[in-house]
Amino acid sequence: MLYRDYDQAGLDAQYNMRERVPDFAQFVARWGDESAAVRHRPGARLDLAYGALPAERLDLFPCGRPGAPLHVFIHGGYWQAMDKEHFAFVANGLHPHGFDVAVLEYTLAPAMTVAGIVAQCRAAVTWLWAHAGEHGYDADNITVSGHSAGGHLTAMLLLTDWPGHARGLPADLVKGGLAISGLYDLEPIRLSYLNQALGLDAAAARAASPLHGLDSAAPPPLLVAVGGDESEEFLRQQAVFIDAWQAQGFVGAALAMPGSNHFSIVDALGRADTSLATGVRRLADGAAA
Repeated sequence: MLYRDYDQAGLDAQYNMRERVPDFAQFVARWGDESAAVRHRPGARLDLAYGALPAERLDLFPCGRPGAPLHVFIHGGYWQAMDKEHFAFVANGLHPHGFDVAVLEYTLAPAMTVAGIVAQCRAAVTWLWAHAGEHGYDADNITVSGHSAGGHLTAMLLLTDWPGHARGLPADLVKGGLAISGLYDLEPIRLSYLNQALGLDAAAARAASPLHGLDSAAPPPLLVAVGGDESEEFLRQQAVFIDAWQAQGFVGAALAMPGSNHFSIVDALGRADTSLATGVRRLADGAAA
């Protein structure tokens, strides 16, 4: 066996979500259509540069309320696919809760390493904190979420030592995070077909794994969610991580999403009446778990 009870084919199947959900393209197409409508609304601020590289851009969608809390969304795609243009639709679920919404872009693998993508996301959130006055949201109430690889990046942001990252940053720069179908131990990713683009060795996989980074003094609250119809490995990744998080004494909880697959679960963040959208509201209100 290559990993746990899986040979190569078995492990690859556990992480091949497009094979597991054959109609995945319908979700991606709908996300694109809904997001195009959001991006064309008055007030949308597109392709704001948080760095010098072409992909170091973000989109900002104000809710129209001065001093609103800011929610930051990070897309998935196994660090090697998708783009921010498909995920503006999450603003539909969060604007009714009074959030301004930012959607991040980052350089995809193999052009960028996973560690480099983590650094880009940290730079983006730092930029958003520093430019709050310019754009009118509350720098003291920033929350984050992400799907799949974005769930991994969300967890990495929660575990960031912000004052150590850049002088003058508050330790609680991020007030909480929602990781959706996240990846918290990258060792099985390293051993799977996905590593052809990622190029992780054992040391890099461990260094970039939130599961092995739980030495933070006091990370902000974490909510995790995984679809009930996702693979055994995605279900296991979440269970192991939230158990380890809580065992450290950190504030965290899991949201049940029965009947959701790896793609349909993201739809819930785009609807205001779901546990994902209301979970973000709880994070911003300091009553997450």
